[in-house]
Amino acid sequence: MKKIKNKSAGARRSSGPDKRAQRSSVAPAETLSCPSAPTSVWINLCALAISLAAVVWLREYGQHLAVKTQSLVVVAVALALPIIVLEWLFLKPYRNPSAGLDFNRKNHSLRRTAVKLLGFYLAVGSVAFVYWLFPEYHGSFYDNYFSVVRAVLPWWMLLAVPYFYLLDGAMREPKDSYWQLGSWLLGRRKGVSGKAIGQLYLGWLVKLFFLPLMFVYMGNNLNTLLNFDFARLFGSFKAVFDFTFNFLFYIDLLFVTVGYVCTLRLFDSHIRTAEPSFLGWGVALIGYQPFWSLFSGTYLKYDDAPAWGYWFWDTPVAYSIWGSAILLLIAIYVWASIPFGIRFSNLTHRGILTNGPYRFTKHPAYISKNISWWMISMPFMVSASAPEALRHSLLLLLVNFIYFMRARTEERHLSWDPTYVAYARYIEQRGTFAFLGRWFPVLRFGHGRLFNRGEESPPAEPLVSGISASQSNATGTAGA
Repeated sequence: MKKIKNKSAGARRSSGPDKRAQRSSVAPAETLSCPSAPTSVWINLCALAISLAAVVWLREYGQHLAVKTQSLVVVAVALALPIIVLEWLFLKPYRNPSAGLDFNRKNHSLRRTAVKLLGFYLAVGSVAFVYWLFPEYHGSFYDNYFSVVRAVLPWWMLLAVPYFYLLDGAMREPKDSYWQLGSWLLGRRKGVSGKAIGQLYLGWLVKLFFLPLMFVYMGNNLNTLLNFDFARLFGSFKAVFDFTFNFLFYIDLLFVTVGYVCTLRLFDSHIRTAEPSFLGWGVALIGYQPFWSLFSGTYLKYDDAPAWGYWFWDTPVAYSIWGSAILLLIAIYVWASIPFGIRFSNLTHRGILTNGPYRFTKHPAYISKNISWWMISMPFMVSASAPEALRHSLLLLLVNFIYFMRARTEERHLSWDPTYVAYARYIEQRGTFAFLGRWFPVLRFGHGRLFNRGEESPPAEPLVSGISASQSNATGTAGA
């Protein structure tokens, strides 16, 4: 019996290394890491401080400047220039693979540059034609925007010549979409990609639609900021709420407006690709004028009942708490705009943000904005009847669904970029709302599809020729 025990003990001892070997042969769980962001929140905050200092200067010494044109340009430049300089010094964006630049190449070509400039001028002319054609842009609403465009455009067109020549010699793929558009105009079809030209025009369509709107909205908010009587802040919480609400949206519009202007490959802030689907464009444009007036008044008017202030006005403490919660949500929404720096743009891919609130969720702006609408409009409160409150709530849910589809179409659009795929997988495991994907698998990252189908999706097809879905966005050809 003793020998048997010793034998069994020996067997147990001899089995130890085998088990360790077996354990060591099992692959460890995949360690997910969040990709680095192309921007710096600290640089953007520093630039914001400089731009706000410009606002203070304008309040004291800039009264002679036109608020909605000259003053607006001052604060926009005060934001953009520090970001460009500090990123150039510390982040060196021109070295990013996505910029597609190598200044050691020196492969300049006057002929190729001339073809690119021809394509560029044709694109700008196409934008001017759209503004001339549609009555939307003939009213006084956009007068301030067009006055600035008329002042800046001649210099912009002139500076494009050395800019295109400089970049042409450094581009790893010099035959970009401007070259292809220019070649097409000259009747040269060889090497011309219709998909690349289409993407170029989609990018310009984004700018021609959103930039005038954001410019005008920002001018209105800046005008309120420059003429606000700060003594009112000591009178009531309502004055504090109104000022903070306007101030937060001013910061948002400042980054947004600068972002639509600064689409430059030299700073790696160019448009890689634009949303290619009608669905993506539809759910994005419906939330902006003039489309929102049409749909909200006819189908989605959820806020024609008394808003939050009506319900809490007689209870100052509750009024202050509820209003502060709304401002907190708006602050999160604005926080989501700051990491963009000079790269903000709807419906486009200009780099994958993974810093700021994007470290916690893929869509912090949409989440905070939609929750704030519930707190502002409070459609669930019974003002006329319970069925009416239910109707208003269902209408707001439809608006929420539109933004949900915006998020899904954006994810599908970005799925061709491996950096975004890695980021989406990280958020899927580590994000604040990762539990929703575990509860509802259909909401997980679709990787080229709107919804997860419970199977491994193939890599998304590149939207522009020259970009491989299996490599980083190193050779984007959406233009200079």
